[in-house]
Amino acid sequence: MGGVEERGFLRGSDRTGQECAAGSAPRPACLAAVPRGAPAAMPHFTVVPVEDKHRADYDSVEGLSWVDYREPAAAPAAADSYDTVSSDGHGNHKENSPFLNSSEAGKGGDYYDRNLALFEEELDIRPKVSSLLGKLVNYTNLTQGVKEHEEAENTDGSKKKVSKHAVEGNKSPSMGTLMGVYLPCMQNIFGVILFLRLTWMVGMAGVLQSFLIVLLCCCCTMLTTISMSAIATNGVVPAGGSYFMISRSLGPEFGGAVGLCFYLGTTFAGAMYILGAIEILLTYIVPQAAIFYPSGAHDASSAMLNNMRVYGTVFLILMAVVVFVGVKYVNKFASLFLACVVISILSIYAGAIKSIFDPPEFPICMLGNRTLIRDQFDVCAKTIVKDNITVASKLWENFCHNTNLTTENCDEYFLLNNVSEIAGIPGAASGILKDNLWSNYLEKGEILEKAHHPSVDVAGQKNNLHLYVLSDISTSFMVLVGIFFPSVTGIMAGSNRSGDLKDAQKSIPVGTILAIVTTSLVYFSCVLLFGACIEGVVLRDKYGDAVNKNLVVGTLSWPSPWVIVIGSFFSTCGAGLQSLTGAPRLLQAIAKDNIIPFLWVFGHGKANGEPTWALLLTALIAELGILIASLDMVAPILSMFFLMCYLFVNLACAVQTLLRTPNWRPRFKYYHWALSFLGMSICLALMFISSWYYALVAMLIAGMIYKYIEYQGAEKEWGDGIRGLSLSAARYALLRLEEGPPHTKNWRPQLLVLLKLDEDLHVKYPRLLTFASQLKAGKGLTIIGSVIQGNFLETYGEAQAAEQTIKNMMDIEKVKGFCQVVVANKVREGIAHLIQSCGLGGMKHNTVVLGWPYGWRQSEDPRSWKTFIGTVRCTTAAHLALLVPKNVSFYPSNHERYNEGNIDVWWIVHDGGMLMLLPFLLKQHKVWRKCKMRIFTVAQMDDNSIQMKKDLATFLYQLRIEAEVEVVEMHNSDISAYTYERTLMMEQRSQMLRQMRLTKTEREREAQLVKDRHSIARLESLYSDEEDEGDPVPENIQMTWTKEKCDAEKRNRGSAVGSFRDLISIKPEWENLNQSNVRRMHTAVKLNEVIVNRSHDARLVLLNMPGPPKNTDGDENYMEFLEVLTEGLERVLLVRGGGREVITIYS
Repeated sequence: MGGVEERGFLRGSDRTGQECAAGSAPRPACLAAVPRGAPAAMPHFTVVPVEDKHRADYDSVEGLSWVDYREPAAAPAAADSYDTVSSDGHGNHKENSPFLNSSEAGKGGDYYDRNLALFEEELDIRPKVSSLLGKLVNYTNLTQGVKEHEEAENTDGSKKKVSKHAVEGNKSPSMGTLMGVYLPCMQNIFGVILFLRLTWMVGMAGVLQSFLIVLLCCCCTMLTTISMSAIATNGVVPAGGSYFMISRSLGPEFGGAVGLCFYLGTTFAGAMYILGAIEILLTYIVPQAAIFYPSGAHDASSAMLNNMRVYGTVFLILMAVVVFVGVKYVNKFASLFLACVVISILSIYAGAIKSIFDPPEFPICMLGNRTLIRDQFDVCAKTIVKDNITVASKLWENFCHNTNLTTENCDEYFLLNNVSEIAGIPGAASGILKDNLWSNYLEKGEILEKAHHPSVDVAGQKNNLHLYVLSDISTSFMVLVGIFFPSVTGIMAGSNRSGDLKDAQKSIPVGTILAIVTTSLVYFSCVLLFGACIEGVVLRDKYGDAVNKNLVVGTLSWPSPWVIVIGSFFSTCGAGLQSLTGAPRLLQAIAKDNIIPFLWVFGHGKANGEPTWALLLTALIAELGILIASLDMVAPILSMFFLMCYLFVNLACAVQTLLRTPNWRPRFKYYHWALSFLGMSICLALMFISSWYYALVAMLIAGMIYKYIEYQGAEKEWGDGIRGLSLSAARYALLRLEEGPPHTKNWRPQLLVLLKLDEDLHVKYPRLLTFASQLKAGKGLTIIGSVIQGNFLETYGEAQAAEQTIKNMMDIEKVKGFCQVVVANKVREGIAHLIQSCGLGGMKHNTVVLGWPYGWRQSEDPRSWKTFIGTVRCTTAAHLALLVPKNVSFYPSNHERYNEGNIDVWWIVHDGGMLMLLPFLLKQHKVWRKCKMRIFTVAQMDDNSIQMKKDLATFLYQLRIEAEVEVVEMHNSDISAYTYERTLMMEQRSQMLRQMRLTKTEREREAQLVKDRHSIARLESLYSDEEDEGDPVPENIQMTWTKEKCDAEKRNRGSAVGSFRDLISIKPEWENLNQSNVRRMHTAVKLNEVIVNRSHDARLVLLNMPGPPKNTDGDENYMEFLEVLTEGLERVLLVRGGGREVITIYS
């Protein structure tokens, strides 16, 4: 609005008004300068701040991403803070100066900068880059939380609210790769399975198959991490991790389904950690704390399960209270819990090294080849000598039920087999590894036996089975995969913390991949050490019954088994707390997106944002896992949900890579769609390997959520037959597309290429099609449009032939798209019709490609350049982007390859980011792939060029665009004599052509009058244009001749040739030149000088295209300015944005 005010004041006659126009007068003086009784010719500007009542109606639309870069205004400028999107009252959204603050527009220096005079009329909506860069960089420093991310994308809420979050976010993120990603991932990956189940897995599967299980699971997470790194470095990933990644990549249906799967997985993980902590507590730390005891010999397992349920519920309530009261304490203790894990792992390695020369004493009592539970007796022998008398041992009593050494009631197996004692930890030098290489899977209730140990094979009594170490579940390779997989989850911990990272795009891939490599090495080395140091029957003993109820991994550790027991207890408690902290926040993020309506209540919480209701639901779901009470049964459930989540992360990366969306520019380059598909296949295979029925249930849950979200947002209509189905799908997709404008990250140029045909209906500039195919690479929408002048009824066949010619040329140039030929009486009207009506529904063009009118200087007929400028004005009015390739004949064909060279971008004013996006898209094509991108911007005298360069480099880094950055300083030099000469030539030429057209018109009028002096003369347009330009001439003219008129007519005819001769010798003084033209010419000359100097050898130069003047009298001069601006450059692409942001830092 500031610009409008100034142009209004310029018309005032007093000095203050002129000062306002020049920017030298203060703003209050300008406001006071308008006289109260101004004449009718002078417009009145009354500024009334009006609050838009219906703002909230469209603020929630995510697709509307008009970004406001302005600084927060003071109270008087409150109305301006809403200038992001407005409505015309008919539901049509339009932009109202989304870039510059009114206060800045009021600075005359910005408007009438001598070096940027060509762009001055549009600086209110297309600010110069130097004034914008600092704000662009600051704009990215919003807190990267869910709420702030959405506000930044939707411009949701008032400017006051955004500025408050910006202030909160001013605390710059400081976490590096180690503390922000590597250690959190390590803490989440290492967990209960490593300490409680890894030894048992090695015993059952053997070292080789254990290697295979670890390899499969680690490959799955590594491939997922590669995909996740690509997604996470493709912009800012806010809290919500995988949910935000997938929902923003594959849409809300997939996002909601996978988000809930991830939520359920995290919740069940909390239950698993709690069950692990209870198992450690009741089995190894304080067995006396058990509430339920076995009533008989075979009730031990059910009593244990009931104890787990009771204690698990108590632990869950305590942890939920801790999370509710203060989540900050959980985060503070996270490093302590991680320290416990690290110390425990180091104690395993220390014990393994010590076992080489001094293995620990953990004898195992064997009856024949069967393993006995050690805590049922004291001495591993049938008889003992006491006071020189042989008496029955405790072992004899257990098997024979007497103490007098009689054998009537003895177990037959006990009588026929000897009792022996073997070392539980033979040590790494013992060679036990070769016995533990192969698998030894057991059925439920089977006795643990040592192969090749001497024994007599008889059945024995069933009622003595409780004396042996038994297998509590049936095992197989598939079961072990499901139980082990949770020990490799936790790879999302880094991406969830992106807002706290100093450089998230570097830290997330490096930290996560290093964490996976580290944990994988630990798992592989532990498998090897366990197989090399521990006896096979001890490995298969899940609860350490054979080693006197010691934790099996603890028997290997040094200096004491208690290091592992206490360390693993605290680490599992910490992991449980982390899960109960993370899961409710994930549910809250899903609920706030409002894609699943019945979850809306879980989006609310305490005043500080803590998700109270979500925590309650999380605790209830975790209680279901605790009621299952078996770690071995809960682990496969959460494996399913995590595998489902990882599967979709891989799918999202593969789809984005194959679709090549313009916003897909990950900073992490080491990804490939084939790796993503491999990761997806492994995830799917692991789901069905571990438990096919759990896999089907998980997929059914995800499918139901997907269909529910889809049903909520779309109605279905099924036609009959394949064609009906296709039509229905197309209609449904078009209706979905039309729901709103595309989100900034989905924006890609949808082209309308305006082609010119010659008299034989051949395409005049086929390289326009080549350029379009290189820019699009077969993606998105391309419409080739052309206009044939004439009557539709008479030229229909000609239009059909033209359409076929264009289609043939499209096939040759490999342009995938549609063709539309319009017949119109006037070419300019036809182009306007194409711009307005091409496309269907959401499949409409957003960018017009227009050829340059070559030879406009030489032609007496002004129609070509008038049509060109009219088209530029049409695209601006329609808020479409415009591309004008100049010297298009020199553009490369599809068969050429540039092996070196630069694509130079001259970013002078900001109009949505088109200049950055176009070279990126061109570089996807093989012709331009090896070209380097350079971005130049212009600094004025009062700009800090060093800071500008830093800000521009930061902005490009966050956009994931690789380019050299250079700031060119343009000093306010005096206007040169050359500039005055060029302006003088331009004005003389215009004057001469105008005079030539006048004489031509007079000759035509004379011929008409001679033919029929008294008839009704229909005069042609003064400028012989196809449209009426200037003042309309009435059709009916009644001529009444008098003597004076006749003499005057003769004088005019006689002086016509003389006046033309005089025209050649016109030499107006420089001072009489139009100063506005001089300033614009100065801009064109200076910019051209700088651009030619830096980019004369560039393969392609992209340049902001100045807008046409608001006053149509200067149209011809505008063409001259564009010629001067691009002089001496071989290939130029003039670019004009459509007034909306087309590039974003977000993923």
